[in-house]
Amino acid sequence: HPLQTTTTTNYSTQFKMSINLYPDEIHSALLGDPEYTPEIDDACETIHEATKGFGTDERALIDTLGSKNTIERYLISFRLEKYGKELKELMKSENSGNFGFLTQLLSLPAPEADAKIIRKATKGLGTNEELLWSVILGRSNEEIRILKKVYYQRYNKDLISLVSSELSGDLKKLHLACLQGMEETYDPSYHNASKAEEDAVEFYKKGQGKWGTDEKALFHTLCKSPPQYLKMMDDAYVAKYNVNLEKALEKELRGKVKKAAIFTVGMKLHPYETIAEHIKSTCAGMGTDELGLSCAILRYQHILPRVMIAHVNLFSKSIGERVADETRGDYKNLLLEMIRVAWPGAP
Repeated sequence: HPLQTTTTTNYSTQFKMSINLYPDEIHSALLGDPEYTPEIDDACETIHEATKGFGTDERALIDTLGSKNTIERYLISFRLEKYGKELKELMKSENSGNFGFLTQLLSLPAPEADAKIIRKATKGLGTNEELLWSVILGRSNEEIRILKKVYYQRYNKDLISLVSSELSGDLKKLHLACLQGMEETYDPSYHNASKAEEDAVEFYKKGQGKWGTDEKALFHTLCKSPPQYLKMMDDAYVAKYNVNLEKALEKELRGKVKKAAIFTVGMKLHPYETIAEHIKSTCAGMGTDELGLSCAILRYQHILPRVMIAHVNLFSKSIGERVADETRGDYKNLLLEMIRVAWPGAP
C-alpha cells in the first residue's frame, strides 16, 4: 500500500487532530428553533403521502429522504411532528429489510444513527465486532463525547460499560482506550521530532522489541497521539526499524484486533483512504455485508467526496460503481441517491 510506506517529512498537510465525521451543525448540538424552508415542508408532505394508506411509495422515499443531507434530514424529522408522526417510527413500520433499516438510519440525527448502529452490533447473541469498531475507533475526542452522551440518553446504558461487557481481550483494551477521548491537542513545541523519536523507540520496546507484547501501552500511544505527531512517530519508526507502525502492528497482533488497530492508525494518518478500504471490505468475499455498507455510506456521507476520490485512486473504480455491482432494487437506488447527494457533480 503506497500510503503505508511514505516517509515524507513534510507535515504541513497532515491533520493536527482526528477528523470529525459529523457536520459542524451537529457539533453545535443546538438547532434552536430553526426556520423551516419550503423545501423541508415539501419533503415532509411527500413522505406523508408516500406512507399513508395501504402500501408504501418507495420511489418517493428514495427521491425525498435519500436526496437530503444530514442537516436537512434532521429538520425533516422535527417538522414531521406536525403530522403527529415520528420519522424513525414511520420508517420502521413502513419498510423492511436492508432498505428498511437504512431508511431508519436516515430518519435519525447522525449521532443517534451511530448509537442505533452500536445497538444493532451488540444486541442479541454474539457481537458484530467489526461493525462496532467501525463506529467507535478513530473518532475525535468531541465525537466520542457526543457518542457516549447520546447512547446513554437513548438506551439508558453507559457506552463504556456496554463495550466492557461485549468485548474481551485486546479488542476490549483498544476500544476502551479510544472511548477515553484522550487525543492530545497538537503542540509543535511539545510534539517535536526529538519526542517522536523517543516515543518510536518506546513503541518498539513495548511491541516488536519485547517478548510478549504490551498491547495496552501500544493502544494508549495510538489513541493519545494527534495525527500530525503520529506521522512524525511513524517516520521515526521507519528510519530506525525499516517498517512503519502499521506493519509493526501487523507483526505483533492477531485476528480482529490487528485489523481494528490498523484501522485506528489509518483513521489518523490517511483517513479518506482508510474509509475507502473499509467500504471496499464490506463488498469483499462471498456476498455483500449490506449492514456494514449501509452504515458506512451513512456515517461517512458528510466527507464522502474525499473518500470517493481516494477510492478511485486506490481501486480504479468509483464507490457508485461498486454499490451498483453489489446491491439490488430499492436498496441500491437509495444508496446511489445518498452518494449522488454527497457529491452531485461526481464524475
